[in-house]
Amino acid sequence: MVVGVDDSEAGLAALRRAVAVARANCCQVLAVRAWALGLPRHGGRRLRHLSHAHVVLYFAGTEQCAAAHALARRALEAAMGAIPSGLDLRIETPAGDPGLVLTDIAREPGDVLVVGHDRAITVRGIIHGSVSAYCASHAQCPVLVVSPDRAAVEVA
Repeated sequence: MVVGVDDSEAGLAALRRAVAVARANCCQVLAVRAWALGLPRHGGRRLRHLSHAHVVLYFAGTEQCAAAHALARRALEAAMGAIPSGLDLRIETPAGDPGLVLTDIAREPGDVLVVGHDRAITVRGIIHGSVSAYCASHAQCPVLVVSPDRAAVEVA
């Protein structure tokens, strides 16, 4: 069970659903919080403008990785009340565009990708795009899209 992590209401609902499904099926939860330069705080896709391409010769990303890990822990605590115990849970904080990272990680046989989706149309969503829409259309495994009211729709 691979779950995209953010601390929005939809992200917290996705975490709760992923943990519940993992417990019911005795499987591992891989909580993934991707980070990248220029990535909006609450997720979204990182847009690249060819006319404004940036050149980065070296960037360790140590602070960004640590911040992503701390956000993932806080989100798990907010969603579940505490870091779930008695569950095989790993947190990964890879660098990259969230949609690309999640669909690349969730490609093993039996994987299920869980992502949150806020149904409200926001300026942020229009500008940055939707990670859940990207995952639903590009993932090579089943995708469970969870809204803040915790009603989920499975997308093949």
